[in-house]
Amino acid sequence: MVDIESLGDWRRTHYSDMITPSLRGTEVTIFGWIQDLRDLGNIIFVTLRDKEGLVQITATSKNTDAETFAKIKSLGRQSTVGIKGLIAERSEAPKGVELIPKEVRILNLAVPPLPLDPTGRVPAEIDVRLDARVLDLRRPEPQTIFRIRHEVLAGIRKFLSEKGYLEIHTPRIIAAGAEGGATLFTVEYFDEKAYLAQSPELYKEELTSVFEKVFEIGIFFRAEESHTRRHLNEFISVDVEEAFVEARDVMVLQEELLVSILNRLTTRCQEQLEVLQVKLPNVHLPLVRYSYSEVIDQLKQNDFKVEWGEDLSTPAYRALGDLHKEVFYFITEWPTKVRPFYIKPKAERPEICDAFDFMYEWIEITSGGSRVDSKQQLTKRLEDQGLNPESFDFHLSTYDYGMPPHAGWGMGLDRFVMALLRRENIRDVVLFPRDRLRLKP
Repeated sequence: MVDIESLGDWRRTHYSDMITPSLRGTEVTIFGWIQDLRDLGNIIFVTLRDKEGLVQITATSKNTDAETFAKIKSLGRQSTVGIKGLIAERSEAPKGVELIPKEVRILNLAVPPLPLDPTGRVPAEIDVRLDARVLDLRRPEPQTIFRIRHEVLAGIRKFLSEKGYLEIHTPRIIAAGAEGGATLFTVEYFDEKAYLAQSPELYKEELTSVFEKVFEIGIFFRAEESHTRRHLNEFISVDVEEAFVEARDVMVLQEELLVSILNRLTTRCQEQLEVLQVKLPNVHLPLVRYSYSEVIDQLKQNDFKVEWGEDLSTPAYRALGDLHKEVFYFITEWPTKVRPFYIKPKAERPEICDAFDFMYEWIEITSGGSRVDSKQQLTKRLEDQGLNPESFDFHLSTYDYGMPPHAGWGMGLDRFVMALLRRENIRDVVLFPRDRLRLKP
């Protein structure tokens, strides 16, 4: 029976990435999990993982006292340990360095058999991985994905803040949905019926009349029945809204943000990109802008027929992806009837609206456009889409306070990371994905 020990007065002195041959002879204390272990009898090689990477621990019956050697021998993979020892050079070891253990504290034990192999050597289906997600995240590949995702988020915040946008947080429990329809999750809110927010759309539009330039990075919900490789019911959206501009202005912002993120990842994430064997796409501004009508023609010329005025189906998007391999581009000037009520129709051709989608191959990453800034027009747009204006009185009333012309977009962070890292399934880039079939872990 292995005894579990307390942390006591032990505290970390080094992370794995700090252990280099230059520290030869230095005593260090490290903590982490047993990623791998090879017991060759009188010598045991242990790979310990912490948040910064891996380090080799080498214990022999000669260089390690009997009690410590026995403790190491008793360890199983993924057990949690603290190890105190001396750094030594070893040319055969990863990074040319290893740790000779003097003391070991066993802080917790993993219970075999594990549902998957955290080293990544034995592949597992995605549902198996998601059922044991925390264990799955200990594999090198998903760890790398989420380190890159962190850099993407940090880059977005830095870029927008430096551009003068104020970060906001809007409600998740709302009285009426920005998109309306059947994609709302209903919740009980004391004695009233409420919904989980699909987007911050209406609130961010209102706030342009105060702060002019705002952005939000937050969780939103859509009760879509879709169960595809690119759909989730809980997702992270990056939303931007700005006063006194039009769609074309925030399209420029979107493509400048793209270049900023690509530059940041190139500078800061080369090692991670190599682990994933990902080469970031080359981007030259301005990105190509195709009108909806031009896209319909492209599809027709490739034997895929879409009637003008129809929304694009998944097969249509797939066909577009075949025509635009490894390319970011915009689709503009959509039919008004397939866009939300807050998108502004063109004055000269009201059947077309000033909307755009930002695409990578076949994946829609961002949707945006110029917004309706007239209360009368917005009321009509609600009625045209079968929505009751009275349900939106809280929003319509703000138009009486002087609503500026404004435009903005919402970008799916999960889809964006999925596209950049060439993942086939959006669930790979979400820590704990929620879809129609998955409510836990």
